[in-house]
Amino acid sequence: MLDRVLFQRIDNSPLIIFRIFFGILISLESFGAIATGWVKRNLIEPTHFFPFIDFEWLQPLPGTGMYYYFCIMGILGICIALGFKYRISIITFTLMWTATYLMQKTAYNNHYYLLILISLMMCFFPAHRGSSVDVKMQPQLKADSMYSYVKWFIVLQLFIVYTYASIAKMYGDWLDFSMIKVLMQPRKDYLFVGELLQQLWVHKIIGLAGILFDLLIIPALLYKKTRNIAFFLSIFFHVFNSIVFQIGIFPYLALAFSVFFFDPKTIRSIFFKTKIPFKPKVVPAPKYRNIIVVMASIYFILQVLLPVRHYFIEDDVLWTEEGHRMSWRMMLRSRLGKGTFIAIDQKTKKEYPIDPKDYLTFSQKRKVFSYPDFAWQFAQYIKQDFKKDNKEVAVYIKNSKISINGKPYRPFIDPSINLALEPWKPLEHHTWILPSKP
Repeated sequence: MLDRVLFQRIDNSPLIIFRIFFGILISLESFGAIATGWVKRNLIEPTHFFPFIDFEWLQPLPGTGMYYYFCIMGILGICIALGFKYRISIITFTLMWTATYLMQKTAYNNHYYLLILISLMMCFFPAHRGSSVDVKMQPQLKADSMYSYVKWFIVLQLFIVYTYASIAKMYGDWLDFSMIKVLMQPRKDYLFVGELLQQLWVHKIIGLAGILFDLLIIPALLYKKTRNIAFFLSIFFHVFNSIVFQIGIFPYLALAFSVFFFDPKTIRSIFFKTKIPFKPKVVPAPKYRNIIVVMASIYFILQVLLPVRHYFIEDDVLWTEEGHRMSWRMMLRSRLGKGTFIAIDQKTKKEYPIDPKDYLTFSQKRKVFSYPDFAWQFAQYIKQDFKKDNKEVAVYIKNSKISINGKPYRPFIDPSINLALEPWKPLEHHTWILPSKP
């Protein structure tokens, strides 16, 4: 049964057109990051960076080097779309994009993580075996079919993403629509729709639609009788998100995935009118069958477990942020923090008030008061900065308070704890984060 599901040969038209869409989109993402100033704000202007903890060795290139870095990724996207040196192009892009993701988290976005996962899958898929420069150069590469696991791996990944996104929304601030209000307030000046987005009845529609869409869209696309309706709802949903939230290529990448749900005949009739049809057929599993099954099992078990890890960490993830990232918890909270960093010389006991503006950009400053891992990393930066003057300091945050989703400020980080000496424990609760419930 497993072999019939995963190793049947099916028409590869959806994969070929997805490769083209994918390459175009990642090229636009890369060049767009330069054009919109994202690269400048997050990878060039800062003097201190906040990479994922334990990846501090990954630092942006000096000077204007990151402009060239993103230009290379943009060119690689074009090569992927054209199917030129496909394997080299997709593997190189995957490594470069993953490095970009890990070297800064100030502008963390869930679709950056999804892009890593899809790029990784595409490294192993035969997406260059049709409508590609590689086939023009090496005709023996041409193929009209692929193993069905290509489709089902993509579908399963999307099912995990959307299902967890729906479940995560089933909490108080989303269900009473107060979080929707927080999301819409900065958009009140939008032309034509700004005032409309402030209405409670609109918040209710958005809140309920967000949960139901994420929960049902993959089953609805899989079921033939609801597929067309689901697709047109997807267009409206993702274009709305693109206009209102301005979240880069993610809405269009989500629409591009739709090609894996439609009959290959439909895809051929739109994009490959002269392509010879391929009828699905059962063939012997490849020699590397067991490797694929084992590796895929490990991968998808991790994908299922990562988003639930916060349930095994003390306190509420909405408060602590522990286990939030890589869990498909999308647009669920707004955090504002305040406080004062104090460095105390261990020998003289002299206190040095620290102004984050001397070290950080505006967006980084907001993060260090609102997110515990940023606060911890900044404490390490302060410690190392004083070491240059041969001073050993303890680092504390006094009067640390945060407001979540517009609620009143409450004490957040224990002012008696020297953060400079605290270890970071990625899978455990940090007791210097004060309890969410007094």
